[in-house]
Amino acid sequence: MSVVDDWERSLAEAGELTPDVVDRILDAHGERGARAIEAVAEERVKEYRDFTVVVGHADEYVVEDDSCDCADATYNLDDDDPAQLCWHAIAVRVATHVDAVDHHDMWYAEVREFL
Repeated sequence: MSVVDDWERSLAEAGELTPDVVDRILDAHGERGARAIEAVAEERVKEYRDFTVVVGHADEYVVEDDSCDCADATYNLDDDDPAQLCWHAIAVRVATHVDAVDHHDMWYAEVREFL
């Protein structure tokens, strides 16, 4: 069982971010895990008809099946190691398990027109 499977299983069982689950996420992902938890707490995980987006401090990042368009995922992570996730992908997983995804019944392209 990977470290990601471990905290995800614990989170799914708890249904909320308990201190134990938070510790497991931080042990597995360090600062990336902390940033992900912060994003979930601040309701910055948005789901549109076509994409899930995590709102960062400087931009919005599209996450699909643990793939993210951020620089961290592009340049720093090993694609062959499923335990290596950027904080945006971790935030999507956490938000999904605790029912904290902000759902929007519109296409993300429509939102981008306003930005």
